[in-house]
Amino acid sequence: MAVSSPNCSFSSRCFLNASARSNYQQATPSSVLLPQSSFSKRALKRVARESRKKSNQGVVCVQDGAVATAVTSSVKESPPKSLKDGILPVIPSQLHEDVPAFSPADKESSVSITVVGASGDLAKKKIFPALFALYYEDCLPKHFTIFGYARSKMTDAELRNMVSKTLTCRIDKRENCSDKMEQFLQRCFYHSGQYDSEENFAELDRKLKQHEAGRSSNRLFYLSIPPNIFINVVKSASLSASSSSGWTRVIVEKPFGRDSESSAALTRSLKQYLTEDQIFRIDHYLGKELVENLSVLRFSNLVFEPLWSRQYIRNVQLIFSEDFGTEGRGGYFDNYGIIRDIMQNHLLQILALFAMETPVSLDAEDIRNEKVKVLRSMRPLQLENVVVGQYKSHTKGGVTYPGYIDDKTVPSDSVTPTFAAAALFIDNARWDGVPFLMKAGKALHNKRAEIRVQFRHVPGNLYKRSFGTDLDRATNELVIRVQPDEAIYLKINNKVPGLGMRLDRSNLNLHYAARYSKEIPDAYERLLLDAIEGERRLFIRSDELDAAWDLFTPLLKELEEKKIAPELYPYGSRGPVGAHYLAAKYNVRWGDLGSDQAH
Repeated sequence: MAVSSPNCSFSSRCFLNASARSNYQQATPSSVLLPQSSFSKRALKRVARESRKKSNQGVVCVQDGAVATAVTSSVKESPPKSLKDGILPVIPSQLHEDVPAFSPADKESSVSITVVGASGDLAKKKIFPALFALYYEDCLPKHFTIFGYARSKMTDAELRNMVSKTLTCRIDKRENCSDKMEQFLQRCFYHSGQYDSEENFAELDRKLKQHEAGRSSNRLFYLSIPPNIFINVVKSASLSASSSSGWTRVIVEKPFGRDSESSAALTRSLKQYLTEDQIFRIDHYLGKELVENLSVLRFSNLVFEPLWSRQYIRNVQLIFSEDFGTEGRGGYFDNYGIIRDIMQNHLLQILALFAMETPVSLDAEDIRNEKVKVLRSMRPLQLENVVVGQYKSHTKGGVTYPGYIDDKTVPSDSVTPTFAAAALFIDNARWDGVPFLMKAGKALHNKRAEIRVQFRHVPGNLYKRSFGTDLDRATNELVIRVQPDEAIYLKINNKVPGLGMRLDRSNLNLHYAARYSKEIPDAYERLLLDAIEGERRLFIRSDELDAAWDLFTPLLKELEEKKIAPELYPYGSRGPVGAHYLAAKYNVRWGDLGSDQAH
């Protein structure tokens, strides 16, 4: 039984052609278990006795009489931590009423992926292309089906035509690219229905069963829809279209509420129909290659791990900037603002990964436990440590760029920030006193997402005369550029060749495009593959989400109640002047202001 394909760029993780991994995950907490009524007590005892005698046959007894197919002896994987004495947690009964028994001898399984909101931009531009990229790299199982679900009336052919316009092959194109594209499109189908209709989802269930053809079925629902209809879809899908013989999982796109209260209410509602292990809260920034590499860089390189503390690090900067405004999204954006849109999720998640203690293992729960500890150790955000801004119209090179409130979908008196900078602190032994400066903005001078680690000055620096009074020029800085043009580089001091003693700052540079010939996968590819495999490491747990909102909610309420007017900055500029004063308050200079691009 093939577990992975040598052609898959994720080959150590992919599971082409059925899948020991997929079958093995029937026994994870996210599996839909079989009710006890499906078996007689005598049959239960017999299965339990045989499973003890013949453990090599891969039969596992689980609670409520469920039987799950385990991985064969040729695939070496440790059982999930939640498995204890052969017992798994009970899953809410509404997910699996009247479930027929399935045979442990059923070796093959199928994966059905339903993209809810299939006619939207996110689905067209990101989700379908990511699924095709996984198929192109042989990272999807042998038996898979993709269904688009939305209210729009559309045929299968019309969906395929829509999807085909956004599909691209990898840079390292192979001769069979067009063939693979056609094969992929033949696996794509469409079902029109209302988001709150159990009957429409029951019709989807019947179509899915036809394609699953009696195999053990695993189902993934991707909610590419506005958050106000999450619960309607989850209720209808869980009651009418859950898998009867495998796992059922739901990927939920942000925003996860607007504050602590709305986020908690959303979580409570989701958990009426799903367990925590079935909910995959996606933050696509956690799937980016350089964010993935963050823990590798730190924990597998002796040169960095001893330096990762207040003793050597002077400040850490998390910078996100876009060189365009809210064109086309003004109405949506005005309801959230830059703090909710970028800082509370993307940048805070990166901060938690950066600052966490060494986890016990690479297990998802061990990593997420450490991230939660960081978030709970953070000092409450004060208004004096925050600067907000909003871009205004600006004319440059004869071209006039519109201001935020020039957008007709935005109220003319809106004080929603399109820029924010904040100084955050982690009150624990490792990071006490180290400012973590975070800034995010739209309509700035460039597009960038990076982490900058500025180290302390060298004590008693022998060469300080060569640098003059600007000691910042003599300090080391580690830069992790997440996008675009991914790179990791370290600024060091060195002597310029020649007879004199002239010093220079140079970059020790790992430029990904120069070092690696393969194209870097899109974040959605990694996260979709993780969801299919049941890997939760890069998805957000509910207590993690609660801790993040607890940090930002008081600040957001104060900004809105006091109607703090944002500082205006020209479209295409470096942002509000106030951000520089905030950095200077902690003796910090923003690292993205120079022309230090590594190539």
